[in-house]
Amino acid sequence: MTTSITSKKIVWVLRIILSALFLVSAAAKLYPSPELALFSFEFDQLTGKMGMEENFAAWFSRTIIGVEFALGFLLLMPHYFRKITLPVSFLMLLVFCIHLALSKNEGNCGCFGTLLPMTPNQAIVKNIFALIAMVYIFWKYKTEDNKNLAVATSVLFGSIMIVFMLGMPKKVAAPKLIENVEIDNPIDTSEVEIVNGKISTPIKTTDAKKDSVIEKIVVSEPKPMKTVYSTFIADADKGKKIICFFAPGCDHCQQTAKELTELKKSVKGFPEVRIVFMDEEPERISEFFTFAGATYPNMVLDIVSFMKTIGVNRDTPAVFYQWNGNTVKEWNGINDKKFVKAEMKKIASKTWEELK
Repeated sequence: MTTSITSKKIVWVLRIILSALFLVSAAAKLYPSPELALFSFEFDQLTGKMGMEENFAAWFSRTIIGVEFALGFLLLMPHYFRKITLPVSFLMLLVFCIHLALSKNEGNCGCFGTLLPMTPNQAIVKNIFALIAMVYIFWKYKTEDNKNLAVATSVLFGSIMIVFMLGMPKKVAAPKLIENVEIDNPIDTSEVEIVNGKISTPIKTTDAKKDSVIEKIVVSEPKPMKTVYSTFIADADKGKKIICFFAPGCDHCQQTAKELTELKKSVKGFPEVRIVFMDEEPERISEFFTFAGATYPNMVLDIVSFMKTIGVNRDTPAVFYQWNGNTVKEWNGINDKKFVKAEMKKIASKTWEELK
C-alpha cells in the first residue's frame, strides 16, 4: 500500500516536471516578443538548419508551439492521458532527439528559443531524461483514462489558435521611410579613378603664384562595394558611414547612440551616422533621440526585414562601420561583440591603408 502511494506521488511529480518542460519550451519560443521570436525560430532553425520552405515554416512553427502548449496542459489532465497524451509527448521528444543526433549543427538548438540557449548535446540529454520519466509514468500509471474528447481537442486547438493570434504569419511589408534627409557630404564620383583596386580621389590645391605647379594629392580609399543597406539607405555605400540597427525601446541601443553622439562631437571627420529602427515601439523614437543627444537620418523596418538584414545570429544594438560599402568593423549584442566606444574612436580617423 505504501509503495503504491509513493509511486503515485512520484508519477505526479514527474507529470508536473514534464508539463513545465513543455510549457516553458513553448513560452520561450515566444520570447522576447512573439513576432520577433517566431521569426528567429523559423529563420534560424526551420529554414536555416532544416531547409523548410519559408511560408510552410511560418505555419509549422506556430502549430508545433501550440502543440507543445497543449501537451503541457494535457499532461496534468486525465483526458486520454495514457492512450494519447503520453505517447504523443514521447513520440515528439523522440523525433527531436533523432533530429538533433543526426544534425551536424552547433550552437543554440532552439528548444528554449533565445531565453535559455542550449546546445544539441544538452538538449538530447534533457530529452532522454524526459523519455525515461515518461516510460516510468506509463508503467506505473494505473488510473483509467477519462475519455472526454471534447476537452482534449479544445485544449489542443485552443492552444494552437492562441499562438496564431499572438503572431499571425504575414508577408514582409515594404520599408517605411520615417525621415528623408539630404546626404551630408556626398561623394563626387565624376572624377574618381580606380587604381589597383583602390579609389584615387584627386584633391585640387591652389597657389597664389600663377606659374606654380598644382600638385595632386591622392587619398587612398577602398573600392566601392554594393551592400544590402543601400536598398533602403540611399547613401549607405558612399563614403564613411556608421549603419546602426536599433530597437527604439532598447536601453543598450540608446546608450550606444549616445556614445556615437559623443564621438561625433569629439572626433574630427567622424563618419556619418544612419539608423535603422526595428518596428517595435516606434512611438519611442523621439524619446530615443532625446536620450542620444542628437537626431540622425533614420528609417523603420518591419521586424522580419530588420532581422533578415542584420542576420539572425546578430542582436541589437548592431553597429556597422562601412567605407564605400566595405565593412571596416562591426559590433552587435551586449556581450563579447558589443559596441565599444574606445574601439570606434581608435579607428574613426584612420586611413584605409592604416585600417588594412
